[in-house]
Amino acid sequence: MADCLHHQASEIGWLEAALRGMLVGQEGAMMRYGTGVICVLCAGALWSLMGVFLRQIESPSTWAILFWRSVGTIPALLLFIGWRAGGNPFPMIRSVGRAGVIGGLCLVAAFGGSIYAIQSTTVANAVFLFTASPFVAALLGWLILREAVRPATWAAMALAVIGMFVMVREGLAVGALSGNIAAILSAAGFGAFAVALRWGRVADATPIALLGAVFAAFTAGAVLMVQGVSPVISAPDTAIALFMGAGILATGMILFTLGARVLPAAEATLLSLIEVMLAPVWVWLFLRETASAGTFVGGAIMLVAVMMNAFAGTRGARIQGVASPP
Repeated sequence: MADCLHHQASEIGWLEAALRGMLVGQEGAMMRYGTGVICVLCAGALWSLMGVFLRQIESPSTWAILFWRSVGTIPALLLFIGWRAGGNPFPMIRSVGRAGVIGGLCLVAAFGGSIYAIQSTTVANAVFLFTASPFVAALLGWLILREAVRPATWAAMALAVIGMFVMVREGLAVGALSGNIAAILSAAGFGAFAVALRWGRVADATPIALLGAVFAAFTAGAVLMVQGVSPVISAPDTAIALFMGAGILATGMILFTLGARVLPAAEATLLSLIEVMLAPVWVWLFLRETASAGTFVGGAIMLVAVMMNAFAGTRGARIQGVASPP
């Protein structure tokens, strides 16, 4: 684990250079598209491992885990942004403006809620509920930005509400209601983050993710100080949290950012659902954790809703592209 953390910066730099060369090289559009698909799929696969690593941490403190995971995320994203900016990351970070600050603050709720949810309920329950974030974004965009919502999205949201009801009701029976609520709040944080991006017309989310990690570290540290609790946890727990930040969260964000440059947003959303599909598989394979029937029924309903919305978005983008003059 220590060796992985020690070599993280050099490994990420090599991987980014290779991927960037493939994305902006002399290959045709189809090759660039295929590389983008691979990047997004790899990002989702990485994020799907978060539950397995969180289950290895013995500390019950959500805030301490959030603090150290954020500390691990910050240098990895800073290196990536600096590389993309040609050495100095700060102009790129400042360019996100107020939208970046608001989006970063929304990510504090998203990051903290996701950790507490995975600690308090099954991984399957948590990740299925996380898929509500596109619908939260659609609702907030409609309310705040006056963005039109497609009829297909309204239908998908109604279906997702049914799926969430099935899962939350199941949580009442197994005593995991607080974890379910935290997962929904996390999804709301990610949805609000997406709206902040659209409001500020921010094309690259990586600097905002960095701000989110910085804000999360400060918030977690402040809460621990108010509680009179030390942020110090055991060395193995600290190492796992740092690796989750640099090796999983940040690297996944880097891969997703690279892939999303050549993919329509709806397709990127659809491909990233591999996280939701793989996360319950990993915890079952490595930890023998199983979820209830209600979790999988509700989760399946939510997955259908998200895929329906993503397919509608992809189809709409293609029709628009055909109808638009070159």
